[in-house]
Amino acid sequence: MSLSFRQSDILNIARQEGRVMVDDLAVRFDVTVQTIRRDLSELADSGKLDRVHGGAVLRSGVSNIGYEDRRALNAEAKACIAQKCAQGVPDGASVFMSIGTSTEAVARQLLGHKDLMVVTNNMNVANILVENPDCQIVVAGGVLRRADGGLIGNLTISTIEQFKFDYAIIGCSALDAEGDLLDFDFQEVRVSQTIIAQARRTCLVADQSKFQRTAPARIASLSEVDTFYTDHSLPKDLTRKCAEWTTQVTLCD
Repeated sequence: MSLSFRQSDILNIARQEGRVMVDDLAVRFDVTVQTIRRDLSELADSGKLDRVHGGAVLRSGVSNIGYEDRRALNAEAKACIAQKCAQGVPDGASVFMSIGTSTEAVARQLLGHKDLMVVTNNMNVANILVENPDCQIVVAGGVLRRADGGLIGNLTISTIEQFKFDYAIIGCSALDAEGDLLDFDFQEVRVSQTIIAQARRTCLVADQSKFQRTAPARIASLSEVDTFYTDHSLPKDLTRKCAEWTTQVTLCD
């Protein structure tokens, strides 16, 4: 399928924001809503978007979105979430930071922290924190996933098991209505589960685009998370469950 200029622009907007809405696009491109619906249907038919009520979202399923697209996705919201999360990490803490563009955003917000020890299986996090001279960095060994600089596998798990962290800062690829954290790579899931087990407090950083996606592998439940930093209110049922689980939900406007 050859995309029109408008459809290419729509796809770029979806990559940046995670979701596009029919009415907003009609105004933006000065066309009818029927034209936009046809564009979205054609993009869905070509496997580039998934239709949802009132619009469309980036397609997920059994494979993740490309790393560079994920890095640009909801960048402003990620920066706000990261700032709020970093404010909750005191100087002198030991922190594990997992794979993901959201955790990388948190790493940038930790550049002014003092006397930190950060353990990570994310090469990008390590490279960001090199700029903080008051941060000791430990890189968990493992098999390098070239697509995003992540380290995974049994060696990574063995390294993590040697530590007990004050804080774990983790991300996820999707979050379902039951409050389960989901991901695509089964090896990464095992690593994430080990991180949670070795942390005194677990912080999840995930923007609203994760509410609209699916992934096949379960990491854990929000009941195992102490603080969830996000940019959008949760559905009422999930908000109620978080209250029962004593999972604090911190919204970043």
